[in-house]
Amino acid sequence: MSAEIIDGKKLAITFREQVAQEVAQFKEQSQIVPHLTAILVGEDPASAVYVRNKQRACEKAGIQSTLKRLPAETTQDKLHKLVQELNADQSVHGILVQLPLPKHIDEVAILDVVNPLKDVDAFHPENVGLIVQGRPRYLPCTPYGIQQMILSTEMETAGKHAVILGRSEIVGKPMAMLLIQRGLGADATVTICHSRTQNLKEIVQSADIIIAAIGKPEFVTADMVKPGAVVIDVGINRVNEKLVGDVAFDSVKEIASAITPVPGGVGPMTIAMLLKNTLTAARIL
Repeated sequence: MSAEIIDGKKLAITFREQVAQEVAQFKEQSQIVPHLTAILVGEDPASAVYVRNKQRACEKAGIQSTLKRLPAETTQDKLHKLVQELNADQSVHGILVQLPLPKHIDEVAILDVVNPLKDVDAFHPENVGLIVQGRPRYLPCTPYGIQQMILSTEMETAGKHAVILGRSEIVGKPMAMLLIQRGLGADATVTICHSRTQNLKEIVQSADIIIAAIGKPEFVTADMVKPGAVVIDVGINRVNEKLVGDVAFDSVKEIASAITPVPGGVGPMTIAMLLKNTLTAARIL
């Protein structure tokens, strides 16, 4: 029996409609328009698509969206100065620095400059610390979206074994932090696997929930998946002009109980959570 396909687009529409209603109420009560400013450095095609999708989603939700485009040769100092200007701009509530940045720019140093109150990606160490302590100001967009997708399957996460493939600051680590908290969609036992993990296949086979975020096309195969597992595919890889995930979708969907497609899975939910965080930022500021 094939797995339930977790439709990220459909789920994201529900969340975006809810945010749009809350934005309208907030604007009526406060006369303030939530405002997200994105910074795009260089001409990376995928980044340009992501930013454009985020802008469109903002417009539909009633959130003001501004894009600051900078050439690839932009210096660290110039980008640093722009972030500081946006920090000081009281009309801007959320700042999004689109990653990856050109190699000559220190990403960590730039992300650390963003005012934590405007850090709607939840990358700043202050916001990461609050997440670890279970009292988040903002929840990181992709992990938060994934958590909502898992909840949509009605799987009881408490006590389940979640295996995360990848230890990035954007997905792997914060995802683990969300799943080990107390509460709905959490209380899981979490294992993070990475390039140095031994017996990886055996570990993944024990998972009730698999979250693949390593950037290796179709790495997770059917023989690695326990029957009935929920499989979340965060990967986006281009193979022979076709987008594929980190999971061998066609074979794994015959084993799993629920699975996300690529594209149309995690991506739309990430944007929906970004909108939610931008509204929260406007309320805080």
